[in-house]
Amino acid sequence: MKKDTHPEYFEEAAVTCACGNNFKIGSTKKEIRIELCNLCHPFYTGKQKFVDTARRVEKFQEKMGRVTKTATERKGKKVKKAVTKAKKADKK
Repeated sequence: MKKDTHPEYFEEAAVTCACGNNFKIGSTKKEIRIELCNLCHPFYTGKQKFVDTARRVEKFQEKMGRVTKTATERKGKKVKKAVTKAKKADKK
């Protein structure tokens, strides 16, 4: 068998989550940093949470806000029809 073919194995590798949870596992890396763990993952907690490291969700929401704002300012045929339907529904 060749020597040095397998990486070094650490019995107690430190895992650090973005939420602050720390635990130890066996791994070929000495230290591991993760974004989600069993204490903060939405599947286990039952809470909706956006994990946004690159601000993608906020950028999308800002973009959609601008799009709807410009659509209402343009007042095309579809927007005018929607406005009149809404007014009629409010009167009833």
